[in-house]
Amino acid sequence: MRTLLIVNPNATSTTPATRDLLAHALESRTQLTVAHTQHRGHAAELAQWAATNEMDLIVVHGGDGTVNETINGFLPLPVLDDGQAWLPRLGVIPGGSANVFARALGISPDPVTATNQLIDLLTLDADRRIGLGLADDRWFCFSAGVGLDADVCEAIDASRARGRAATPARYVRTTVRQFFRAKRKEPGVRVEIPGREPVDEVHYAFVTNTTPWTYLNATPVHTNPGTRFETGLGVFAVRSMAVLPTLLLARQLLAANGNPKSRNLFREDDVPAVRIESKEPIGLQIDGDFIGKRNVVDFTAVPDVLAVVAPRPR
Repeated sequence: MRTLLIVNPNATSTTPATRDLLAHALESRTQLTVAHTQHRGHAAELAQWAATNEMDLIVVHGGDGTVNETINGFLPLPVLDDGQAWLPRLGVIPGGSANVFARALGISPDPVTATNQLIDLLTLDADRRIGLGLADDRWFCFSAGVGLDADVCEAIDASRARGRAATPARYVRTTVRQFFRAKRKEPGVRVEIPGREPVDEVHYAFVTNTTPWTYLNATPVHTNPGTRFETGLGVFAVRSMAVLPTLLLARQLLAANGNPKSRNLFREDDVPAVRIESKEPIGLQIDGDFIGKRNVVDFTAVPDVLAVVAPRPR
């Protein structure tokens, strides 16, 4: 088995010791090539190289952003896929701050435990096929969003550029600050699902491909608990930014058996597609990375498109 190990050395929780352990474990079982990312977009370039050279497996040791880049580097878009492209399997060893995708797949957040999991699954030749989401022409693994969470991601990216770690406490402080900034704005977002009446006067919206939407330390945050990698997309659109209803909604999101409901919330857990429009350009985040501002984004569920080395769902 020919394997490319993509390591993001700047990811939050990667360490030289863990990288060496992972490389040694893979090297004993596969023909291994190791590459470290050096700039934004480098993981996509490396993944494209691996697919072009018909490597069997790509293992990513980094955060959700590195995983997203990797997938977008080797997985062709449906409109361009003629069925002839070589598609490696994907393995993930968490190395970021949240590692939502890996944890949603049942992979341990501890890199050492996750390495042992990966080796065991490779020994069993265990694969799992999952669906992904498309936001226009970009794949996303677990979530995308417009408005508030995109503003938070943009601010966190700016903090990282200044050398500040993306800790859960920083995310909470940034979310509170961005919430009160966004609260002053009129709701200008429209959500359209095929075959249904449009939902207007939305402040912000999340589109998810699985649950949880994210983690707060070890606590999962569930926006659409009925959404899975094997279903359609989840839509979570909020029509009020009043403080009390927001606090009540936040409590539901953090509940162990969270099933958020509110008269100010539009939620669907299994839709094939959704269009989100905004009167003014609004921020878009994909898998925790700020992408830019858009007036219109089309989200589509693409089933059974990616082979991952991960535990099978219960």
